[in-house]
Amino acid sequence: MVSIRKILALAAIAGALALPAAAREISPEAQVAAMKRGVNIIGYDPLWKEPAKARFQLDRHFKTIKAGGFDTVRVNLHAFAHMDAAGKLDPQWLATLDKVVKEALAAKLTVILDEHDFNACQDDLAACKPKLTGFWKEIAQRYKDTPDQVVFELLNEPNRAMDPVWNAWIPDLLAAIRPTNPTRNVIVGPTNWNSLHRLADLHLPKADRHLIVTFHYYDPFPFTHQGASWASPVPPVGVSWGTPDEHARIDKDFDTVATWTKAEGRPVLLGEFGAYDKGPIDSRIAYTQAVARSAEAHGFAWAYWQFDSDFVVYDIKADAWNAPIHDALISKK
Repeated sequence: MVSIRKILALAAIAGALALPAAAREISPEAQVAAMKRGVNIIGYDPLWKEPAKARFQLDRHFKTIKAGGFDTVRVNLHAFAHMDAAGKLDPQWLATLDKVVKEALAAKLTVILDEHDFNACQDDLAACKPKLTGFWKEIAQRYKDTPDQVVFELLNEPNRAMDPVWNAWIPDLLAAIRPTNPTRNVIVGPTNWNSLHRLADLHLPKADRHLIVTFHYYDPFPFTHQGASWASPVPPVGVSWGTPDEHARIDKDFDTVATWTKAEGRPVLLGEFGAYDKGPIDSRIAYTQAVARSAEAHGFAWAYWQFDSDFVVYDIKADAWNAPIHDALISKK
C-alpha cells in the first residue's frame, strides 16, 4: 500500500512541475549573478552572410569560451541588414541564429541577444522604430520557449538623435516582447552610448521587475581608443595608464553606478569595456584587470569587448587565447 506521506510527496513534485512560468522565473538579480564573466562575440563575423567563411566555429569556440572561464556570451546582432521590405527577418539568418543559441546553451553559457544597430537607429529614427519593434516581436515569438539563459538586450548604445526619444521607446519595445515573454529578463541601458553618467536620466517602467540595466565603460577614452581609426579625432598612440588616481577613478565611477542601482533596485551588467590593441600592452593589462575586478567587487556582471576582430582576447589564427588579456580578465583566485 502506498503511504499517505508518499502520495503527498508525489503530489508536491507534480505541483512543482506544473507551476506556471511566472512561478519558476529567474529574478534579474539571480540572472546577473549567473552571468558573471562574459565576452562579446561574432558581430562582424562572415558567419551571418557566408557561413562557410565563418571565423567563429560554433561547434568548437563556445566550448573554448566556457573552458576559458567565461559564463556568458553577448551576441552582437546587426539584424536590419537581414530584413526584407516588410521588416521580416531572413529565414537563413534566423537559422544561423538558432544554431548560435543552441550551441551556446549546449556549452552552458548565458546568451545575450543584443540588437546592435545603434548607428542605423541614430541616423534615421523614423526607419529604426518599426524595424526595432518588428525585430523584437519576431525574436520574442521565436525564442519564447527557450530557457531563461537566453536574455534579450533592446539596443546597443542609443546615442545622439536617439537621446531625446529613448525613454519613450523603452515601454514600446518591451510591449513587443512581454506578450510572449512576460518574465524573461531584458537588458536596457541609458543614452549617450550607454554612459554611466546618463543613468539618472534613464526612466524604466516601474512595474516591470525583469529588467537588467547595462552601461559601457571606455574611460579614459584617449587611452582606451588610442589609434582607433573610427574615432574622430583619432586619439594619438602612446598613452599609458595605471596611476593610483586612474585606478581610483574606476572605483569612484562604479560607486556611482552602485549607488544608482541600489536606489532603483535594478541589477547591473557592464556590457562592454576594453582597451584597443594599439595601446601599450602593460597598460592594457593593468586597465583590463582593474575594470574587471572593480566590476566584480561592485556586484556587476561584465562582458569584455571582444572575442575576435579588435580588442582581441582570442587569436583565432593561432587558435589560442591572447594570454595577457585573458589572464587579466579571468582571475586565478
